[in-house]
Amino acid sequence: MIPFLSILLAGTSTAQSTSTIIGARSAALGNASSVLSDEWSLLNNIGGLAKVQQTSTAFSFEAKPALPGSSRMAAVFSTPLKIGAVGIGVFKFGDELYSEQILTTGYSNQFGIASLGLKLNYIQYRAEGFGTKSTLSISVGGIVEISPQVSIGAYIQNLNQPKLTNDERVPARLAAGLSFKPTEQLLLITEIEKDLVFDPIIKAGMEYCIHKKIFARTGFNLNPEVAFFGIGFKGWRLKFDYAIQYNNYINFGHQASACYRIEKVRKSSEKNNE
Repeated sequence: MIPFLSILLAGTSTAQSTSTIIGARSAALGNASSVLSDEWSLLNNIGGLAKVQQTSTAFSFEAKPALPGSSRMAAVFSTPLKIGAVGIGVFKFGDELYSEQILTTGYSNQFGIASLGLKLNYIQYRAEGFGTKSTLSISVGGIVEISPQVSIGAYIQNLNQPKLTNDERVPARLAAGLSFKPTEQLLLITEIEKDLVFDPIIKAGMEYCIHKKIFARTGFNLNPEVAFFGIGFKGWRLKFDYAIQYNNYINFGHQASACYRIEKVRKSSEKNNE
């Protein structure tokens, strides 16, 4: 599957573009997001959106004090349908000198042990003195639950690699990962991400449930080397996550996310009576 996807990604020159992987939970796990199923799946692996069981809205903000103008922020809204789940979201990177904005909408559905999704992205680049460029891209993704303990996931962002100019295309990214949950309290994740013009990034993360609704997380990346840590709280309606990252080039970066569930999870008995 991976070699076939790599062939699909073959292209010419590419423009630079920031990563849209966001959400403080995945950030604390080393930005390993290909096997996660939550409200941020809309901007990460759209395949995970199929497992969303509640209408919810979420917000996230990331700042790197050593890099002024590099802040990222996003807001998403997702809701389950009778068949599958749908979401809409916005993402922004940068400041008045240079910025990237994305408006995205996606749909995902469960097919047996696999959840598959597709999304459409409206991308706008703006640089002072160079004007504004915009285009449309398509992203796809999926997660397969091999067993209650093991899942694999993969996604491609900007599969069609749309042109910005005659010489530049929006870069495509491929990620594939594996999760292992040996106990109810522990989750282990590993992932590899490949941009067409850069060396692959190796990611790994661990999440541990300390006490019912409280989570501790850590992760790391290779190429470049980055360390991650974070905490999370998950209540009936509100979720809050915080992540911190460190490397030798930009020192510390911080990300905070909050999610509000507009409705509670429906009980299985209620679903069966529908």
